[in-house]
Amino acid sequence: MKIKIAIVDDHPMLLKGMQGILGCVPYITITGAYLNGKELLADIDRNRPDVLLLDIQMSGQTGEDLAMILQKQYPDIKILAFTNQEQTYYIRSMIGHGVMGYVLKTCDEETLLKAIEAIYKGEQYFDPMIRGQVSQIMTATRQPRLTRREKEILQLIAENYSSKEIGERLCMGKRTVDNYRIALLLKLDAKNSAGLVKTAIDL
Repeated sequence: MKIKIAIVDDHPMLLKGMQGILGCVPYITITGAYLNGKELLADIDRNRPDVLLLDIQMSGQTGEDLAMILQKQYPDIKILAFTNQEQTYYIRSMIGHGVMGYVLKTCDEETLLKAIEAIYKGEQYFDPMIRGQVSQIMTATRQPRLTRREKEILQLIAENYSSKEIGERLCMGKRTVDNYRIALLLKLDAKNSAGLVKTAIDL
């Protein structure tokens, strides 16, 4: 196994330190170390890596911007976010932009190498420090977003109320309730009221 790695980070000392650490690993070849996305993109066709270690907060073009470009133009490059940012916003954003892994700069060398090896093999890897946040993000992504009124109606459907009865309780016409039922069937990918009830219980 020989993994070609590139690093993008706007801190010269960190960039030099990472080159020193990873350069000593027998199965890793560093194809390039760049201070910004512009440098990377200018060189990427000549020295294309298997794995890219990408900082998020950089002057000029951010890691989020760069990840978006790479996902569209170079989808074969696997991106590992390597950052100090552990806020949920950044984790969600980078996952949305196609990163395969997310590791904090406070991690030890063993964790970093595990992450590199995992995403090289096509697996996801997240720093143990943020796995709880990642789990919450994944769960929220899988759950459809319902309006307050849709939740009320779904709850009443689950309690076996008819459209007419729901309309009376919520002061709306039966036809309006039926329209909500149709919208819920589509949104929750259910075939009938029984399917809606099952999904309501699951959620």
